[in-house]
Amino acid sequence: MELFFLLIGLLLLAFPIIAVVALAKSTGLAARLFRVEARLAAIERAIGAPLSGATSPATEAPPGPAPSQAPSTAAAEPAPAAEPRPGMDRPEPGGLAALPPPVAVPVKRPAITLEERLGTQWAVWVGGLALALGGIFLVRYSIAQGLLGPHVRVALAALLAGTLIIAGEWARRTERLAQLPGLPSANIPAILTAAGTSVAYADIYAADALYGFLSPGMAFILLGIVALATLVAALLHGPALAGFGLIGAYVTPLLIASARPDYWALYIYLAVVTGTAFVLARLRMWRWLAITAIALSAVWTLPGVGSAGVDALGAHNFHVVAGFVLAAILIVEGLLLGPDAQPGRIDSVSSAALSAYLFVAACLAFASRHDPAALGAFAALIVATVAVAWRSEAAAGALITAAPLAVLVIARWALDLDLVHLVAPSGPVAGAVPEPERAEFGWHLALGMGFAALFGVTGYLAQGRSQQPIVPILWSASAVFTPIAMLAALYYRIAGFAVSIPFSGIALLLAALFAMATETLGRRPPRPGLAAAGAVFAAGAIAALAFSLTMALERGWLTVGLALMVPGIAWVSEKHPLPALRLLAAAVGALVLARIAWEPRIVGRDVGTTPIFNWLLYGYGIPAAAFWSAGYFLRRRADDVPARLIDWGAILLTVLLVFLEIRHFINGGDVYRANSGLAEIALQVSIGLAMVIGLERLRLRTNSIVHDIGARVIAALALAAIVFGLALAENPLFTGEPVGGRYVNLILLAYGLPAILAARVGFERYPPAAIQLRGGSGRGRAGPRLSVAGSENILSR
Repeated sequence: MELFFLLIGLLLLAFPIIAVVALAKSTGLAARLFRVEARLAAIERAIGAPLSGATSPATEAPPGPAPSQAPSTAAAEPAPAAEPRPGMDRPEPGGLAALPPPVAVPVKRPAITLEERLGTQWAVWVGGLALALGGIFLVRYSIAQGLLGPHVRVALAALLAGTLIIAGEWARRTERLAQLPGLPSANIPAILTAAGTSVAYADIYAADALYGFLSPGMAFILLGIVALATLVAALLHGPALAGFGLIGAYVTPLLIASARPDYWALYIYLAVVTGTAFVLARLRMWRWLAITAIALSAVWTLPGVGSAGVDALGAHNFHVVAGFVLAAILIVEGLLLGPDAQPGRIDSVSSAALSAYLFVAACLAFASRHDPAALGAFAALIVATVAVAWRSEAAAGALITAAPLAVLVIARWALDLDLVHLVAPSGPVAGAVPEPERAEFGWHLALGMGFAALFGVTGYLAQGRSQQPIVPILWSASAVFTPIAMLAALYYRIAGFAVSIPFSGIALLLAALFAMATETLGRRPPRPGLAAAGAVFAAGAIAALAFSLTMALERGWLTVGLALMVPGIAWVSEKHPLPALRLLAAAVGALVLARIAWEPRIVGRDVGTTPIFNWLLYGYGIPAAAFWSAGYFLRRRADDVPARLIDWGAILLTVLLVFLEIRHFINGGDVYRANSGLAEIALQVSIGLAMVIGLERLRLRTNSIVHDIGARVIAALALAAIVFGLALAENPLFTGEPVGGRYVNLILLAYGLPAILAARVGFERYPPAAIQLRGGSGRGRAGPRLSVAGSENILSR
């Protein structure tokens, strides 16, 4: 009975085969007929063009002169050509010898319409998908109906897969079905081969997962062979089959279940698949295939990161290093077997390939909690990335990833909050209880210093080697960023941001080295990007110097040091107009403002009780002066967003300095006191109006919108303080509070001085003739009315 159903199955299988053969023959005949018609049309055009050109002068020539006027000319005229006999398609063979050789006329193919795409190209793809699904559901249908045994089902599916693959190869070799007439993109041989490989995938999976005919190792090998064969066949059939084979190769490990995953077998297989994909991408220059292979190879590392213990870590490191080496050999332009590179051009695929494996290596270092093997592999890839970028400028973009990842790995160790490091027995049990090693600094200190030296030295030596400016800028940025960031991470882990003369000395040494690099680069002959790189090193020298001061001084000097960086960077950007430096100055300025917003007193509660000369003056006065200087340097080039941000910071710091100093003076050092008195509000209003006068005069010189809006805002605040503070809340007429002496008292401070300053504000904006002081002459009320009027003048502009 089973033999009967086997014959039925073979008969059913014969129908699609016969249909494929019939389609091949009919399409082949149609293609041949199309070529014959095209050749016949070309021959007719080649013959008809000279003939029409030869006969047209005789038929269109003007009538000759009369015999009496020019008899000699009439005699010299040639006899007219004889008319061709009826039924003649072309002249005699002898006449063709005198004709010039036919000129090939290019034939313009008509554009493919949407209807043609739906009826031909898309139908071909749908047909290939139907063949693949037919082979897969052949097994499924036979199972559901119980028609065939397991062995027969698997055999029939294998037979169908082999038939489709053979049909695709036969069609390719005999040039049958390669292209439909007029539709060259309908690549039927590739579709048949893809359908056959799909059926082969499903058949091997069914033999393993459904029936248990194959062991996991044998199924894994067979699926890998099918995947690699598909990739190799893509050399002949095109990119569609390459994409299908690549996806199948990387999905294959998901189809094989195992109780004990073997990472070494998996990653050796993936190394073969990745290498094959890279070779295919290199031979056919398929960038999309290389990008897809890199992404899938990197993703395959992540599922095992959670279980990356001691046993599996070696296999993971092998996978990352193998992928990196393959990408460096086959994908990076201008290196070993990679494509040819253009001088000075950074290739995105080359840089992304190295960056992807660096990112995975960093993830392994994080997941393994800085296991020496993971750190060693990561450090080796960092060194290899720098070497590859040195050898091939196409991979210089990987420096953008390598430097931050190296800093992140060290910073992750520096910010380690593991509970075991928080255990610190002391007292009588200090020696009795086993303690963890409090500071395992040797390995990480050497690694951090090694990274800093690697990027710093190579970043300096790489200057002047490129023909494009972007490459030396990347090298200089990594040379400045990495040492400073490494020093900050190590400083936090070892010294805890406390005063440290050794770290301050190291930062001072960095500043000297960066300054020396700036000086030597400035003496070199002009090269692309050399001036910009010198500006980056100069900014690094300023940053390292500020960092050195921060490490050597106490209390809130970190904020002061960061603020002093801003005018330094602005000055360098004014000497070397590099847009990135202006953005860097704005970023550092925003960092200073964020630090002050977090703790407005800069140094905590202990700001001192001395009026004016206390920590508020240092913490706000020095940053305010630094911001005013930076704004001046930045505005000399352009009044852009960075310059305006720094100007806003300067105004804000100045306002805060005055406001907090007044509160500190009035309240005996308590700047957080809940209420305010008449004297405090009077001083705030007077100083605010004085700042408005200063900003008005500054606006006339700079024409800056920041100074204009700043004056308006401060004037509005002063007006609000006058109305709600002096006139209502703290008015002695309402509160009954004593105001002091007969003439020199709080009334003079609270109403007389603001009135004079408000009038001066009006004089700064309007000519004196335009100001008409109107109102009562009472001494007690003239002050508030004049103050309000003067503040309204500035607000009404």
